[in-house]
Amino acid sequence: MSKQGSILYLDGITVSFDGFKALNNLSLIIGEGEMRAIIGPNGAGKTTMMDVITGKTRPDAGDALFSGDIDLLKRDEADIARLGIGRKFQRPSVFESHTVWDNIELSLAGHRGVVESLFHKLSAREKARIEEVLDTVGLASQASRLAAYLSHGQKQWLEIGMLLAQEPKLLLVDEPVAGMTDDETAETAKLLKKIAKEKAVVVVEHDMSFVRELGVKVTVLHEGSVLAEGSLDTVSADSRVIEVYLGR
Repeated sequence: MSKQGSILYLDGITVSFDGFKALNNLSLIIGEGEMRAIIGPNGAGKTTMMDVITGKTRPDAGDALFSGDIDLLKRDEADIARLGIGRKFQRPSVFESHTVWDNIELSLAGHRGVVESLFHKLSAREKARIEEVLDTVGLASQASRLAAYLSHGQKQWLEIGMLLAQEPKLLLVDEPVAGMTDDETAETAKLLKKIAKEKAVVVVEHDMSFVRELGVKVTVLHEGSVLAEGSLDTVSADSRVIEVYLGR
């Protein structure tokens, strides 16, 4: 796939910390509207890769292009978020003392600061958007509950909803099912598949049964570069992958 058909194009990305290569000539292409799972042992470079994509870390070498030809390496974090790259960290960070509805309202694209938002009168379109997001993440019935009282899984869905409210084109999701019940894990797979019908999604995950549930192309990282790519069955059968990762 060329740069043109891609939402994310990484080529030859190298990042060193005190001589240690966290990323080593990493190349990865994510297509428009594609969902991709990224797996690999601890220290494989998964977090550093997301840091580069979101502008948190500057690589020593390589290219990072978004949506065809936007050079991510010339933008800062806030700029990259505005371009349409949303990132969900492993631990949910929601406003616990606000309701579920308020959390989504505070995240609406192009919105004001927290205090200003709470005094802002919502337009009919904004209200409809909040309702749509709550419906998507399965929290419409919890709209008036304080976020503090949600289960761990529901907090994760709320945070995904907060990202969706910002209208991203690409969603980076880090270990979304860590600490979830089996039921919540199954619901999360359904939710991400639903989101992937409209947006590109990159999921970094350790839970192989969850990755299997997603049923998408898998990229295996090892020592900062791509070791293997393909379906989960294909990469699981790769002797190099078994040796560095699945055999542990």
